[in-house]
Amino acid sequence: MNERDVQIREVGLRDGLQMVRTILTSAQKLEWCARMVDAGVTDIEVTSFVPPKVVPQFADAVEVATGALAIDGLHAAALVPNLKGAQRAFDVGLNKVHYVLSASNEHNLKNVRRSTAESVEDFERIAAARDELNREVMLGAGVATAFGCTIAGKVDERTVLGLVETLIDAGAQEITIADTVGYANPAQVRALMRQVMALAGPVPIACHFHDTRGLGLANVMAALDAGVRAFDGSLGGLGGCPFAPNATGNINTEDTVFMLEAQGLRTGIDINRLLAIRETIAAWLPGEPLTGAIARAGLPATFVDREAVVA
Repeated sequence: MNERDVQIREVGLRDGLQMVRTILTSAQKLEWCARMVDAGVTDIEVTSFVPPKVVPQFADAVEVATGALAIDGLHAAALVPNLKGAQRAFDVGLNKVHYVLSASNEHNLKNVRRSTAESVEDFERIAAARDELNREVMLGAGVATAFGCTIAGKVDERTVLGLVETLIDAGAQEITIADTVGYANPAQVRALMRQVMALAGPVPIACHFHDTRGLGLANVMAALDAGVRAFDGSLGGLGGCPFAPNATGNINTEDTVFMLEAQGLRTGIDINRLLAIRETIAAWLPGEPLTGAIARAGLPATFVDREAVVA
């Protein structure tokens, strides 16, 4: 596998599936994981430890996480909304756990039924529980609605930066800045991410963009300009926030990889294999709308897929 200039992290199995009507089997989810690894996508958020009554799709979180740990080359992570979910992820043996809270207090109340300040306190408890483990666990923290909120409207940059500093001080080893409802524009992204990068120092920073209003890839470019080198994507653009009216989901993994590779940035990912997996997922999820220009138009004749050549 070639050295990577940019890391693409797949969130289709978590963010992408959380609102779809069809419940995939654990075997299907694990096949998805294994095939993504074969395509060069090694960082995957495989499930979420939320109550099954809230999101039935993740009733098999323990089974999927356990199976993912057995896939060679896969760096499996799970999203957790609270300490109880984190403890379940720790017990399974995951080596990476993502926590998320919203910069918008109103969104946080809707999403997890508590204030942002209460979520910060819970993260501190999660970090303490992580520190008591007799093994290394990467604990990441995401700041959702960082660029605006459908409920509260404008989100002050100072609020986002304050949360970044607080979460790092509390023990976050990675920070993800998320445009949860697709409000961001490139100028806004560039300005905020430059400040986040300066504030975070050696702590890795990633971005999570939604393409709700068609600016997802443009926002990736703006974040690249600011120095970000890790991005979440969802195969076929699956996903979206339930509090974003007419949301069209996350940035499309295959289109993102194409945009980066076309500019000479190495992702280590074989686009043609991604497209083959996409066909399978489409068959598994009948009626679910998938997005993507590459799937529709194909790769240009001038494009050289380095990973396919190496393989």
